[in-house]
Amino acid sequence: MRVCRYFFSLLAIACSAHVFCADNAVGRFVSSSITKNATISLLVKNVETGRVVADFRSNSATPPASITKLLTTATAMEMLGPDFRFETYLETDGMLENGVLHGNLYIRGTGDPTLGSYKVGNRNFLSVWVREIRDAGIKQIKGGVVADISFFDTDEAINPQWIWEDIGNYYAPGISALSYMDNSMNIQLMSGAVGSIATVIKTLPTVPDVEFENHIVCKAIDYDGAYVHGLPFSNRRYLVGSVPANKGVFGLRGDIPNPGLLLAQHLTSQLESAGINVSKPAGYQKEKSQEEERKVIYVHKSPLLSEIIIETNFQSNNHYAEQLFRYLGSRVAVPATVKNSVDIIKQFWKARMIDLSSVFLCDGSGLAPQNAIPADVFVDLLTYMSQVSKYKDTFISTLPVAGETGTLSGFLKDTSLHGKVQAKSGTTSRIKSYAGYMNIPGKGNFVFCVIVNNGAAKARVVQREIEHFLVDLTSELPTQTL
Repeated sequence: MRVCRYFFSLLAIACSAHVFCADNAVGRFVSSSITKNATISLLVKNVETGRVVADFRSNSATPPASITKLLTTATAMEMLGPDFRFETYLETDGMLENGVLHGNLYIRGTGDPTLGSYKVGNRNFLSVWVREIRDAGIKQIKGGVVADISFFDTDEAINPQWIWEDIGNYYAPGISALSYMDNSMNIQLMSGAVGSIATVIKTLPTVPDVEFENHIVCKAIDYDGAYVHGLPFSNRRYLVGSVPANKGVFGLRGDIPNPGLLLAQHLTSQLESAGINVSKPAGYQKEKSQEEERKVIYVHKSPLLSEIIIETNFQSNNHYAEQLFRYLGSRVAVPATVKNSVDIIKQFWKARMIDLSSVFLCDGSGLAPQNAIPADVFVDLLTYMSQVSKYKDTFISTLPVAGETGTLSGFLKDTSLHGKVQAKSGTTSRIKSYAGYMNIPGKGNFVFCVIVNNGAAKARVVQREIEHFLVDLTSELPTQTL
């Protein structure tokens, strides 16, 4: 009797999960040679009727990689609104007498990721700042330009859950209340003979006092295998790995050790060029004294949040995602911490009946390998954003289109789902994931999430398995009858 009950229990699970039958799309997907030993969490649901059409361990917390950005960007969109703009303040202390400022000029940041960014915004904003400073009556500064980065916790300028392999590279730059030039620099190398050490020529932009311990070997390879390692506020960077031999000038992108200070240095230089003398060298301030009294002379506003989220989701921009994530934490307390950000995100969605109690969230971009989020959480989140949110059209427009745009330009290209899917992709070591929407004419609108960890092949091959599954699944769906 006990064996019978066990059998029927397994049968019930199989039928409810749409999984264990080898003759359907889910069964074929999870039993393929690529995925049969992988950790998988997936869910596909009709977004209008709520009917589940595919489910496999959808409530299992699974490392999701960059689709984590959906949680960050959806929360930012809902909490702040698409028209929100970050603000950066130019402030002074001391007295202004006859055009002479007897004090410092401060740049107080609140997390804007777009200052000097190559992605979004005005890269020539410093000329505007110089004009505003002049219009405030300042002709000379008997102090210095000081970057105030106290809005974010500077002890967490890098996320404590990130791994050493990533820290210091362009895709994992430090998080700062004053982000500048995407917090990244291009290290120009000269590639030489096989076995030689590549020569560091310069950095773009020039970063004063940066030092390199260079171990990059020129090898007979045709790919870039070089990495940068280093910590925020430290000018020492370690260059390791290998680059192709005899290729001439070669670029390697790493992070800027102290972007706020570099911004202060650049503003000082522009002021001097405009004839406004600055007595002291540029500096930075990690904490702001409560006793300090300052006067705001100009407020710089970022591009719209909707534009920032488009860049974040279309290009899977880790830097933008982390700046957004940390800013959300400022709604709990300043200086903002990682814990603040996690707490506000969980509280926000709990109030909207989306349970994140099974979620392990460590950052806003998905770089932290300790992140673990079930597929059903992403499906619930995306369902809310498409059915409840007053910003639904704006949010969905921030997701790239399969086969056409952003990180999905090669996904499902030239298949029956080309142009019919808007989603976010995720890729890190041994993780491939997708979450988004499918609009299938005649069959309905669906929200989906597929997360695969430790597939038995390279990421590109796992991607093809996911593509085959989605095409296979949607081909099996019945045509709607009117």
